[in-house]
Amino acid sequence: MDLSNEKIITQTKKWITDVVVGCNFCPFAAKEVKRNSVRYELCNNVSTKAILEALSGLFSVLDADEQTETALLILPNGFDSFTGYLQLVETSEKFLEKEDYEGIYQVASFHPQYLFAGSNENDPANYTNRSPYPMLHILREDSLTKVIDAHPNADDIPQKNIEYATAKGLSQMKLLRSACLI
Repeated sequence: MDLSNEKIITQTKKWITDVVVGCNFCPFAAKEVKRNSVRYELCNNVSTKAILEALSGLFSVLDADEQTETALLILPNGFDSFTGYLQLVETSEKFLEKEDYEGIYQVASFHPQYLFAGSNENDPANYTNRSPYPMLHILREDSLTKVIDAHPNADDIPQKNIEYATAKGLSQMKLLRSACLI
């Protein structure tokens, strides 16, 4: 079933609101969601060239608009394989460096089959990064540094996320994400 771009963005926004913010996986996200400073963009083309062009466009948008704090490049077609997706993440990070954006932006990753190193696919902690669609998250490094420095226990965030997801359990974490796809 082909979904419209609007539906995919709506589902992604629901995931950000209900899972990322709702579970407090990123304690910095709520402010930006409320400020409406998150840009959502789709790239339906699966070619690496097209995706890098879309990333370049997002870098330009962020350069030109300081009110846009962060951007999500949603990749609803292709990249079903997490391993293949990780290759794209690596390519995107190299592209960021090549374009002289290292230290300005960074790429974070979300994928429906996200798997932390050393975990198994049924570990509920993976759901802290399991999104409805593969996506690349572009963050402003200066902003990220400021919020991390201001947070009293930023180093504890990943462990708290693991504990939260583990306490919720695999079934509940699956339901949370699935509810975003309605």
